[in-house]
Amino acid sequence: MTAYPLPRTEPAEGLGGPALRSFFKLAERWNLRIAQQRKLLGDPPESTFYKWKRHQDGVLGRDTLERISYLLGIYKALQILFPDTKQADAWLHKPNQASLFGGHSALERMLSGNVADLYVVRQYLDAQRGDH
Repeated sequence: MTAYPLPRTEPAEGLGGPALRSFFKLAERWNLRIAQQRKLLGDPPESTFYKWKRHQDGVLGRDTLERISYLLGIYKALQILFPDTKQADAWLHKPNQASLFGGHSALERMLSGNVADLYVVRQYLDAQRGDH
C-alpha cells in the first residue's frame, strides 16, 4: 500500500501578499480607521497587523483569507451596483433601512467581528444585483 501525502489544510503561502495588498487598498478607499481594519481582519494582534501593513505580505490563516475574500466580493458588488465609485464606496457608511441592517450602516454590521456578518452583507449585495 502506497502512502500518499495528506492534502494541505494550510492556505497557499503565495496568497498572503496579494490578499493584504488588496485589503489595504480597499481600506484606504473605504476610509477605514485602524481599529476597523483590525476588526475586519479578525482582530489580529497589533504587532501582526502593523507587520502586515508595513510589508503588505505574510502568511495568512484561513479565517483571514476568508474575510478578505468576502470584503473583495463586497467591493466588487458595490462597483457593479453603483456606477459612481464615490457612491459605491460611501454606501458602506450610510444608514440602511433594510431589515438586515436595522437602520445601521453595512459597515457597522460588518464590524461585529463575526465572519458570518461579512458573508451576510456579501449575500445581500449579490441578491441586490440579481446574482444569488
